[in-house]
Amino acid sequence: MGLEEKVPEGILTTSLDSVINWGRANSTWPLLFGLACCAMEMIATGTARHDIARYGSELFRASPRQADLMIVSGRVSNKMAPVIKRIYDQMLAPKWVIAMGICASAGGPFNNYAIIQGVDKIIPVDVYVPGCPPRPESLLYAMDLLRAKQGRESVGEWRKVEEPLAVDEIMPLGV
Repeated sequence: MGLEEKVPEGILTTSLDSVINWGRANSTWPLLFGLACCAMEMIATGTARHDIARYGSELFRASPRQADLMIVSGRVSNKMAPVIKRIYDQMLAPKWVIAMGICASAGGPFNNYAIIQGVDKIIPVDVYVPGCPPRPESLLYAMDLLRAKQGRESVGEWRKVEEPLAVDEIMPLGV
């Protein structure tokens, strides 16, 4: 007698990690955080043509305590870096970051003292989206990559507390 005959029809067996990761991947709530021209493309993903609602992400949150995804879209200045770090620290775990555009990923054409050369100098980035500005389809593809990453995570992994770096340890303030 096989397992199929012992288990009644309509019963589903799975692991706790699979169920939690499925829920996370289908209800990622992004933080409304546009810094420059890439923000227009990020906003366009919420329109009916691109439909970010397929990921359960149609409502961009304004509070870091309600969001689990930060999409940094645009250039990051030295004055904005402490704000980004503080908002990231206020987000509840598990949390993810997408660097949208070449400015957020590597500083873009702004190679000077006022612009951080990549937001990954301040906070950890999960997915990079290239382009200047990247199309909404690129952001949706990044969401697909993030969903794949979320599907591989374990419940026990994200509970590990990392010691956050202060912004002034990365770059001295008042320079």
